[in-house]
Amino acid sequence: MITVTAAKTLISTHISPLDPVVVQLDNAAGLILAKDIYASCDIPAFPQSSMDGYALKFADREKELQLSGEMAAGTAESFTLKAGETSRIFTGAPLPEGADTVVMQEKVILSNGAIVIQDEKLQVGSNVRDQGAEIRSGDLAMKKGTLLSPPAIGFLAGIGILHLEVFPLPKVSIIVTGKELQQPGLELNFGQVYESNSYSLAAALKTEGIAHVNIFQADDELPLLTQVLEKALELSDVVLLTGGVSVGDYDFVLEASRNCAVEQVFHKVRQKPGKPLFFGIKGHKLVFGLPGNPSSVLSCYYNYVLPAIKKLAQQADSIKYIQAKLTSGYQKPAGLSHFLKGSYENGQVSPLSAQESFRLRSFALANCLICLEETKEDFQIGEMVTIMLLPL
Repeated sequence: MITVTAAKTLISTHISPLDPVVVQLDNAAGLILAKDIYASCDIPAFPQSSMDGYALKFADREKELQLSGEMAAGTAESFTLKAGETSRIFTGAPLPEGADTVVMQEKVILSNGAIVIQDEKLQVGSNVRDQGAEIRSGDLAMKKGTLLSPPAIGFLAGIGILHLEVFPLPKVSIIVTGKELQQPGLELNFGQVYESNSYSLAAALKTEGIAHVNIFQADDELPLLTQVLEKALELSDVVLLTGGVSVGDYDFVLEASRNCAVEQVFHKVRQKPGKPLFFGIKGHKLVFGLPGNPSSVLSCYYNYVLPAIKKLAQQADSIKYIQAKLTSGYQKPAGLSHFLKGSYENGQVSPLSAQESFRLRSFALANCLICLEETKEDFQIGEMVTIMLLPL
């Protein structure tokens, strides 16, 4: 067995970011930009009014100005203001030729088709968005490596970008193994348990933006599991197997992986839960053999799978580690790192009951995992420990 730190390091060193792909802007949210973007035109493309009012030449501000024409947002034609004239104008509209200033409609007196300005603070260029005020043609609009957040998506749309290169999220397949598994909604027969791992993993992946996941079920038979794993490797960048990863008579994940030319990087980690964890690669594809117990599956997912997915997509890890004060003592044997389901609030963390790896109820209440180092046995009330905040 290897340490938790060694396992995480080995996984990281065997990951190459996915090749960039071109996507449409409305499919890019949450992804990382893979290529610099430059503006193809000035934005705004013309001097633009920032409010409803009257466009004028600043030099004429002290005159009574005759109302001539109107400029609305989206107008397709312009005209030229003559000396002593003003134009009605609305927010977002281009200024007529010859105008350089807009006065707010509340700052004028309108009478008999003419206005008198009553705005002592009016300056040349007031209430005008200059051409190129947002960005100039040819300027760098967004750097490679930028997270495409909602404002970033809106900005790119606002400068006319429709397609862009991004680092994609990986394609993921889940293979659930075990003859004892029954689908939720059906009656349990003798010896059966409800299958929950594909549901928890698919839900966790969905929170990271991976909405479409291939889910396979394979009985504990080597030829069948080999066939299913081959199919999953064809479809996916990451394959997650649950169950069948230990050394029992019906545990075939290791052998099926060898049959599919998956290179084993490690098998077994000095941790609880999740000791039988397997990790292998086939080319740039990642294969995780997760234990079958539901809490072990999620503990391994947050510790190992999620950081790997983020690195494939060039994204920052969504797992946050902080220090918190234990509200109760805890004892464990030396030689294994422990990950306890915990509840964190106001700088304090409480281990939850039902820490067994087959029990998921306490995980449903947890907002963190308490990370207890391998070499230490006793943890005292009030002691500061590292916790992993879960991205719920």
